[in-house]
Amino acid sequence: MARKPAPRKKLRILTIVGTHSRLCPATDPRFTYRGEDVVQTLKRVCGLIGYPKTIRMDNSSEFIFRDLDLWACAIGVTLDFSRPGKPTDNGFIAAFNSKFRAESLNAPWFLTLADARENMEDWRRHDSEDRPHSAIGYNVPIALHNHNPVGIPGPSP
Repeated sequence: MARKPAPRKKLRILTIVGTHSRLCPATDPRFTYRGEDVVQTLKRVCGLIGYPKTIRMDNSSEFIFRDLDLWACAIGVTLDFSRPGKPTDNGFIAAFNSKFRAESLNAPWFLTLADARENMEDWRRHDSEDRPHSAIGYNVPIALHNHNPVGIPGPSP
């Protein structure tokens, strides 16, 4: 009898992108995402590049979480949720995610979560540190972000 291939686990990816600079300080893949994971990633990223005034996000279950709300309130960050059924509220992140999917996610078949993280980190660095963006006058995002001009460290394993 032929063996059935093991079912592939679906990756869930938290992408963080600056609205004005288009800098992407993190792409964080996991098999499951909980609110605690979002807070952990945001703490790491904000510790590296600074805290924003506002974080815009959709209404996914991992964002409707008491600990995320408490964390944001404690540091003075406003959480701005998009309106349900209105993807145009976050049009630029939808465009970013589409480009990310086409250039990073659709090409390789990841062997492990670590393999996925490495591939996504390579793409993120290229997009933020090497690739000019038309939306910001054909500048490189890292050049517009003055908190860490030499680069943004990637996610810890």
